Amino acid sequence: MVDRITEIWGDRTPHPRGTTWPARVDQYLDHDVQEAEVDRWVQSACLLCSNGCGCDIAVKDGQMVGVRGRPGDSVNHGRLGPKGLYGSTPWSSSPDRLTRPLIREGAHLAETDWQTAMGRIVEVSKRLLAAKGPLSHGFYTSGQLFLEEYYTLAVIGKAGLGTPHMDGNTRLCTATAAAALKESFGADGQPGSYTDIESCDAIFLFGHNMPETQTVLWARILDRTRGQDPPRIVCVDPRRTMVALEAERTGGVHLAPRVGTNLALMNGLTRELFAHGWVEEDWVVRHTLGVDDLRRVVTPYTPDRVAEICGIEAEDVRRAARIFGESQSVLSTVLQGFYQSHQATAAAVAVHNLHLLRAQIGRPGSGVLQMNGQPTAQNNRECGADGDLPGFRNWDNPAHVQQLAHLWNVDPMTIPHWAPPTHAMQIMRYVETGSIGFLWISATNPAVSMPESARLRKILRGEQCFTVVQDLFLTETAELADVVLPAAGWGEKTGCFTNVNRTVHLSERAVQPPGEARSDLDIFLAYADAMGFTDKDGYPLITWRSPEEVFDSWREATRGRPVDYTGLSYDKLRGPSGIPWPVNNEHPDGTDRLYADGVFPTATNYCETYGHDLLTGGAVTETEHRAMNPAGRAFLRGTDWTPPHEEPSPEYPLRYTTGRTAYQFHTRTKTGRSRPLQRAAPDAWVELNPTDAAALGIVEGDWVRVESPRGSIEVRARIGSVMKGAVFAPFHYGHWDPDSADGPDDSGRPASATPGAGRSRLANELTMTVWDPVSKQPYFKTAACRVTKIHNGQSPAPAPTTTASGTALRPVHPESRTAHQPPPGPASTSHVLERTPTYVLDPTQGSAARIGDI
Repeated sequence: MVDRITEIWGDRTPHPRGTTWPARVDQYLDHDVQEAEVDRWVQSACLLCSNGCGCDIAVKDGQMVGVRGRPGDSVNHGRLGPKGLYGSTPWSSSPDRLTRPLIREGAHLAETDWQTAMGRIVEVSKRLLAAKGPLSHGFYTSGQLFLEEYYTLAVIGKAGLGTPHMDGNTRLCTATAAAALKESFGADGQPGSYTDIESCDAIFLFGHNMPETQTVLWARILDRTRGQDPPRIVCVDPRRTMVALEAERTGGVHLAPRVGTNLALMNGLTRELFAHGWVEEDWVVRHTLGVDDLRRVVTPYTPDRVAEICGIEAEDVRRAARIFGESQSVLSTVLQGFYQSHQATAAAVAVHNLHLLRAQIGRPGSGVLQMNGQPTAQNNRECGADGDLPGFRNWDNPAHVQQLAHLWNVDPMTIPHWAPPTHAMQIMRYVETGSIGFLWISATNPAVSMPESARLRKILRGEQCFTVVQDLFLTETAELADVVLPAAGWGEKTGCFTNVNRTVHLSERAVQPPGEARSDLDIFLAYADAMGFTDKDGYPLITWRSPEEVFDSWREATRGRPVDYTGLSYDKLRGPSGIPWPVNNEHPDGTDRLYADGVFPTATNYCETYGHDLLTGGAVTETEHRAMNPAGRAFLRGTDWTPPHEEPSPEYPLRYTTGRTAYQFHTRTKTGRSRPLQRAAPDAWVELNPTDAAALGIVEGDWVRVESPRGSIEVRARIGSVMKGAVFAPFHYGHWDPDSADGPDDSGRPASATPGAGRSRLANELTMTVWDPVSKQPYFKTAACRVTKIHNGQSPAPAPTTTASGTALRPVHPESRTAHQPPPGPASTSHVLERTPTYVLDPTQGSAARIGDI
């Protein structure tokens, strides 16, 4: 069996353009389980990235013991990534699972029963509602629950309580995707399809390190680039990732703009389309609005000016634009390098502009995937638990509000629509001031994942707000709560989730949750029952009891909307593959890609938003929107680039950016409990460019302090492939655990004696409480920082060598080592970045270990 820690993307199955991606079934079982011993396989889909790979769960003696890919699934054709293979099931039987509710007694959390825990929650909730009204309540949820749970939470918040203070950690990862889609096309929903990979002749990845964030999707691309008639790759990323290497190999381009300059680059690429006549003028006139304004905005962004702003070569800008302008079928993907950076929505919208100008949308090989960071982020947006109205309805459209009021049988004024919904960062500000006195957090860990994390911990620790947390484990956030509720996880409950390209999967319950843990749906229903929420006729507001009953109700909420589920059912989803929405009478088998007819959901009476000014975030009014008469045409929107909020200075001379690694997911609640994944990326690190490191006297593995105006971390340094002047840190790692193998001790001494022990390794200590004016997504990638060496290291940094975090140094003989060169490690079986020669690290010191050695 291929070791998928070192061989992240598995064996290649190359194929020519226009042919079906060959199937390959990936499977992993616990080391003491043979396939013949599996009692049953249960249908599901992987929940450890946003790709949404179809899989089956292996069950033996009432425990989840492994997974295998579903070969007939349209998303993955049987493949699974390292996180899906090795991280899907170990957490479920972890001895530190939460199995009973906890309530705060002074400084400590004590076990209790469900009646007592829910009784305390309901008492506080009713008291605050009576004293302050629904604005005293806030909900912060996840991108990892099921559709049925999001919809139930949305109804509780919007029709039961009537609070606008609802959002999810999708605000941190996918809010810009939704905002950009609305601004250009009138409604959320990915235009493109994964099948576009098989048909395109160029792929542009904008701020998207796909080899680590969606490993199976990258394997799909590799099988095209290694086959006949391969597409050219264009990579926009300040790090020399695997995407960058593939761009160079395929004759594409690697554009490494300075952090915070994405929009300047996009304006330059757009200008080149106009300047060279690469615009489909007739199509643009028929199907878009705003082309003259866009041309005016981008005209000053010549390749030379873009090169000066972005720190890249003007000729590279020209080459990338020519590839886009002359290719017949272009697929673009976008992710956090754009979403979490300066002028996020404007930069993401600019990707749409390129496709609209070239009529590269709605046909095979020509599409856009505004990627999600989380597996069910799409459902959160669809169902309205993130603040949107369910079914992609418009907060500013009274008819849309009335539709929901009729569906739920409540007064329209109960549904908060007098102002935009409150985004996550503003919710936390209201919690900080005590305006929100009741905060319910489900399946997320904001104490680690939110920006300026020291401030967040102080807010959650304060007595001004009563906090409920429901989760699988006692996370850094749960430790600060007043009540902690034990939740069932994936495989322990039934429900649906929808991936990036709108594919809906059904996940069946495989095993019972441990102890007294309950599904998130059952927890929300218990709260609704205890609160006694009713409709306007006095009947219970929420009548469903099972996931399937919720799904049936949700179908009606989508009728006639872009996100149409009316042709779906649990029975229909019990098949070999997921089904992409819309699914209805017109599209009974689903819809692979949107906008094939060039008609967009922009009509004033139908659209999800009237739009915004991309620079200021100012809202377009209904009157202004109606005057434009979009009539199914897409919007071309542009704006000027402005410098980031925080630029390097003599005190903080470097640019700080955060990101991900292939081996960990979010704050490691699940993947940190998988021994293979934890061995592969056990601890935090920071990456420096070799030139910057040499100037600071820092070598591979040295302990360094990284500081911004907001805080600091102390971690080991990887001399890596990040661009000069930039500093990269993975955001996954929470507080130190001196008793854990992922602690800082690399010398055999007690953790308390090791530099870094007891000090923060939370990357978000340094990030800013600043957000995009349209999407309200925080900027995690545009802080200023400084780096100081604090101690020599005894081993390489605990960063993988198999990914973009692989070291950039060349091998040297031990006798020739200088103060700025670490000793070379012994030979490793790990596959490292395809550079020759490459410095290879010891797999026992934080790089990829082989499964057979674990």
